[in-house]
Amino acid sequence: MKKVGVKKLVLSGMFVALAVVLSTFSIPVGGSKCFPIQHMVNVLSAVFLGPWYGVGIAFCTSLIRNLLGTGTLLAFPGSMAGALCCGIIYHYTGKLSLTYVAEIIGTGILGAVLAFPVASFIMGKEVALFVYVVPFLVSTVGGTIIAAVFITILRQKHVMEKLQDMLNEKQEKKVAG
Repeated sequence: MKKVGVKKLVLSGMFVALAVVLSTFSIPVGGSKCFPIQHMVNVLSAVFLGPWYGVGIAFCTSLIRNLLGTGTLLAFPGSMAGALCCGIIYHYTGKLSLTYVAEIIGTGILGAVLAFPVASFIMGKEVALFVYVVPFLVSTVGGTIIAAVFITILRQKHVMEKLQDMLNEKQEKKVAG
């Protein structure tokens, strides 16, 4: 396995662990609670690893949380849609501001709408189509703000570029001879 692949796999595992361990952290916002960590991880994985790693991290986190009884099936569509959207946007544009917006739209709107069939047909809940939009938006906005602050600090300290270079370094082929 390539050295870069191992580094990305290790960082992915760290992101999954972080999201699972801190998934109980919440911030009361009005009548709902904001669970921001998965959304922070979505943005960080988009920036450092790309869309497919982000979707994998979101899936693994949702799976582990469901197995531990700390999550619901609604975590799958919400987190995975957000991870895919912000990962694709960052991959093609490299713009952080668009990446943040993509996470919010991906989780807060697309993920919330995708949660409807999961809630209705799999979980047997009678809910309206857009019932999850507000709670998903509250959580994703909170997590995206945390990620933006963290990334801003990394950029100011010139750490972000070093991390990205380390994760994307090209393996030079050594020719025997």
